[in-house]
Amino acid sequence: MSNKSLSKHRDFRALFDELDGVALWSTSELGEVNYISAGFEDIWGIPPDEVKDDLNKAIESIHPDDREEVRANIETSPHELRDVESEARVIQPDGSIRWTLNQQVVLRDEAGEVSEVVGIATDITDQKHREQELELLNRIIRHDIRNDMAVVLGWAELLEDHVDDEGREYLQKILASGEHVVELTETAREYVETVVSDEEITVEPVPLRSVLETELSVCEESFPKAEFVLDDVPPDVEVAANCMLSSVFRNLLNNAVQHNDTDTPHIEVSAVVRDDEVEVRIADNGPGVPDDHKDTVFGKGERGLGSPGTGIGLYLAETLVTEYGGNIWVEDNEPTGAVFVVQLPRTK
Repeated sequence: MSNKSLSKHRDFRALFDELDGVALWSTSELGEVNYISAGFEDIWGIPPDEVKDDLNKAIESIHPDDREEVRANIETSPHELRDVESEARVIQPDGSIRWTLNQQVVLRDEAGEVSEVVGIATDITDQKHREQELELLNRIIRHDIRNDMAVVLGWAELLEDHVDDEGREYLQKILASGEHVVELTETAREYVETVVSDEEITVEPVPLRSVLETELSVCEESFPKAEFVLDDVPPDVEVAANCMLSSVFRNLLNNAVQHNDTDTPHIEVSAVVRDDEVEVRIADNGPGVPDDHKDTVFGKGERGLGSPGTGIGLYLAETLVTEYGGNIWVEDNEPTGAVFVVQLPRTK
């Protein structure tokens, strides 16, 4: 290897030494370990020096159900070596498990002979936990909530012949709300399945004002002691979103009331319309959000539904808005309270 190539090789290795949650190693065609990056110990819990002379020690740390596939990729004959990608679980010495995405890259010389095999392991533990949590949420939505709502709707329909005209009005509201919940569970199920499968969410033009009016109407019935005001939203503004946009605003409106410590929660919804985006502002007169909590209130900086935010509602709102290509944050209201700002791409 020339001095120039050797220098580039060292720079490449130095780059991986600076990456968190990524391990790089390389072996010669004789199975000798040439290099293991510093990130190896973070994933395996084993100092690189302990496996340089015996890569088998690292392989034995892989979960038994995943081990043979990894071993087969590494120990195949030089002529059969190929670029492969697989997932595996690594069991650290303390018993904790890390999920890894493993990539094997085979380097060949001008004669086509294997000169080096490079392995890259990326820690995807947080991603796998998120997928597992979403799959659990999917099961809860698909079975528990939908089944319970089917029972509630069945009982409510049996009451139709037993209520007077005044009661029938409220019964219809119960039925309408119940059917709306069933529709939402179906939409949420599809969303969860999309996230777990890593497919991109399909967005489309959504009329903003009608979504806000609908959700404000629902909140007015749910929180009769609160005051809701909608202004400054042109009727013809459309944003890039999907049918889950209603869930974004419902969670933000509910949060504005449920975390309000005043006798009469006052929530004002407005919008700032620009050429290519719309900012929806939901302002309340509650206690506000401390500066040191503004970044974590949506679960930012954390991976998964168990984040230290105020609950799954704000986490879901932030996730959806991000998928739409927008942004969401919280500011201080004057003289007191918080303003949750949702920025969405404009389509009309």
